[in-house]
Amino acid sequence: MAGYACFDTPVGPCGLAWNDAGELRGAQLPEGNLGATLARLRKRFPDLTEAEPPETVAHTLRRWHAVLAEGTKDTLADVALSYQGVPPFHQRVLELTRRIRPGQTRSYGELARELGDPTAARAVGQALGANPFAPIVPCHRVMAAGGQAGGFSGPGGLQGKLRLLQLEGAPLGAQSSQQPGLF
Repeated sequence: MAGYACFDTPVGPCGLAWNDAGELRGAQLPEGNLGATLARLRKRFPDLTEAEPPETVAHTLRRWHAVLAEGTKDTLADVALSYQGVPPFHQRVLELTRRIRPGQTRSYGELARELGDPTAARAVGQALGANPFAPIVPCHRVMAAGGQAGGFSGPGGLQGKLRLLQLEGAPLGAQSSQQPGLF
């Protein structure tokens, strides 16, 4: 049965939404507190209700928790995603982004070149800005040109992006002088 659920993590309450097949429809980073995270899930998925997750989703919850708690190197790349309503170009960007290993980064331009259009860096950024699965699809691993952090549309903004990269052991150079707090 489709639904959504919240769970506690070291960075705050996160959530997942799924369809009847157990595929993820979306992931939710913390919004500050449980009530705000639940409100965001309700707004994003008005057709769903809070429910006990099926085992496949519960397994994903446990794995995601381990990533946030311990910085495990689990890529979560095998988690089934529902791309219903996600434009085809965005799907291609998200699938390419899923291949970036924990602790590694790529640039928007590199992804655009790999997609066959070196002029599409901005479109890659827009696709990642609309990523419904962050950080299951690790858009935080995509940086601006020259190794600059770029942006992050998820909760916590740039600070959240840098903290996720720090958890994974990614080299941050001058970026690491940012505040260590997350979200």
